[in-house]
Amino acid sequence: MILIGASGHAKVILDILERNNRKIKCLVDANPNIKQLCGYKVEHDADFDFTNQQAILSIGSNAIRKKLAEHLPCNFVIGIHPQSVLDSTVNVKEGTVIMAGVVINRDTQVGKHVIINTSSSIDHDCVIEDYVHISPNATLCGTVHVGEGTQIGAGAVVSPNIKIGKWAVIGAGAVVIRDIPDFAVVVGSPGKIIKYTND
Repeated sequence: MILIGASGHAKVILDILERNNRKIKCLVDANPNIKQLCGYKVEHDADFDFTNQQAILSIGSNAIRKKLAEHLPCNFVIGIHPQSVLDSTVNVKEGTVIMAGVVINRDTQVGKHVIINTSSSIDHDCVIEDYVHISPNATLCGTVHVGEGTQIGAGAVVSPNIKIGKWAVIGAGAVVIRDIPDFAVVVGSPGKIIKYTND
């Protein structure tokens, strides 16, 4: 299989794949100056045939992951670290990566090309839509809904029964106690909207 993107995020996904004994063919990146990462060859994307390759998008940007996922003719796979804990009822869709120390509880739905980063906690009955990034040590209490493309910052806490809209940004350490609309940027404790990206 291949990884698309050869940066720090790819290093963490390489660890997941290695621990799952997955054979890694190469990484592919837009920067022709990157020749290798962690001992693996890096190919230039302009010269690479993506057709039917088993792949993971190892790119942190939610928007770029969406753009590439919609255009590349790959067969996207899931990467789950063996030191994460997922209830048997958790549903995870294609392209998603789940890092070490993550806990995801019963009846949670995780969409496509989501990043559930190191030691984050997602409780029961949550819905995580496509292209979301849950950053390290973030906590989502039960029945939280996170819209497409939203970033939940490191150490943020989302209270139970909260709905967060699409392409929002929840800042590091924020505490979300009320619903958040699309494109809102939220910081602080309790979390307050400081602007809208509309992007």
